[in-house]
Formats: sequence, structure tokens, C-alpha cells
Amino acid sequence: MEPNSFKADHKLIQVLEKRSRAVSCSEHCILFKQGETPRGLYILENGEAVLTLESASGSPVMCVRAGADSLLGLPGIIGNEPYTMTAMARKGSEVRVVTRADFEDVIRMEPSLGLLVLQVLAAEVRSVRQALSEV
Repeated sequence: MEPNSFKADHKLIQVLEKRSRAVSCSEHCILFKQGETPRGLYILENGEAVLTLESASGSPVMCVRAGADSLLGLPGIIGNEPYTMTAMARKGSEVRVVTRADFEDVIRMEPSLGLLVLQVLAAEVRSVRQALSEV
């Protein structure tokens, strides 16, 4: 899976950053875990994150990287479903989090951003399908 599969348009990131708060990543930082109820949408401003998918038995199925300008946790926030992967930001990464309520407010106030969100989701789905087909 390409590291830019989670990359979002700069306009979308700028709007979301206004409603976000910083997450400390002075050490490796677990942003969310597979199966958890979504708490927020994470913006990876700089650095790298590793996302892993495990089978029901706990065996690793897939491991992917995300780079700068990535949105992490989008499917969970939009679908109001548990996170499908675990995301860990590498030490020194710059990460911000937007709460579900703030994300929903942004989309309500600027519905045109919905298309930019769909572009990120579509790229992520295509990349995950391809990665799983190679497993």
C-alpha cells in the first residue's frame, strides 16, 4: 500500500487543522487501536505512522505506512464503526486530532469538503484492496 493512500487535499487539511488539537508524539504514540470506538480523526502533519490490520485471531494481516498530510481514522469516523486498523505515529511525528463532533460540524458548514473526504476514502479503499489481494 502506498504511503500516500491516506493523503488529503491541502484545503481539507487546513480547514480541519483549525478545529484540531496537538497530540504529543515525543515517543512512539498509539493513536487508535483496531476495534476501538472512534474518538477522532488524526491529521499526520509531519513524520510517519504505521497502520496494522490483524485477523480475528490476532495474526498480522497487513502493515502500511502513512506520510505527511495523511488523514487517519476516516472510515471509523464517517461510518461510526470501530477503527479497522491500529495506527501508531513514529517518535517525533507531528499529529493533530479532530473530534467526531468537530469533523461533523466542518462538513455541515462546508459541504463541498465532502468530495475531498470521499477522494481520501476511495484511495484508501483501493490501496487496501490491492494490499489484501497480494497477501
